[in-house]
Amino acid sequence: MQFTSERRLDDGVLERGFTLGEIPGLLWTPGSASVPAPLILLGHPPLGLRRMYPRLAARAQHSAAQGFATATIELPGSGDRPRWPAVEQARADLRRAMEAGEPVGDEIVDALVLPLVDRAVPEWQAALDALLALPEIGGPVAYSGGVISIGIRLALVEPRISAAVLFAGSLVPRAMFEEARRVTIPLHVLLQWDDEGNDRQAALDLFDAFGSEEKSLHANMGGHTGVPQHAGDSAAQFFTRHLS
Repeated sequence: MQFTSERRLDDGVLERGFTLGEIPGLLWTPGSASVPAPLILLGHPPLGLRRMYPRLAARAQHSAAQGFATATIELPGSGDRPRWPAVEQARADLRRAMEAGEPVGDEIVDALVLPLVDRAVPEWQAALDALLALPEIGGPVAYSGGVISIGIRLALVEPRISAAVLFAGSLVPRAMFEEARRVTIPLHVLLQWDDEGNDRQAALDLFDAFGSEEKSLHANMGGHTGVPQHAGDSAAQFFTRHLS
């Protein structure tokens, strides 16, 4: 890991850019931390870190106020990383199906999501190796948000992740339902009830599939961008229970 930038935000949070090989990322640490901080990995959709930065920084500052460090990395094929023609074709197929009002078939979902999961999860694990080697970062570790299939795979294969907040989405390959049944860590799942891009029943079926003994579904009225403030507060309380 090589740090490429450093600045203090208004609330004293230290924000540092880094690269891990060809992968860019961001790390935020609390301004007043006196002991190694627990870590939350901030997931995000494949829209690029520059576009997602305002939302990621806000989540990071909110977590820092609770004493948590946060970090994120650029997803494969996004931002300034090399283009990924196969996934871009799958995205184009998805747009065409949705614009035509046609059902999105399993083959489109698999082509869009499974390669991303297969490539992104080992990168997240490599980033976690590097982050936990820093003296200011300690355990435990949690995952928050982003592509839900990436969260499922990480929750299943990465033993250092002890809890996760997942944002419900419906573009989930059938194979991921089988993986969800083997997830056992505590889960806090957020669902926007009127999300125009989400199949509500598919999201409920996925929640039902999770094998965790401790799992909670927090559904709120409103569309994709209408997540209420109290939903973030309840997620923060979940992390406080499991990371503090």
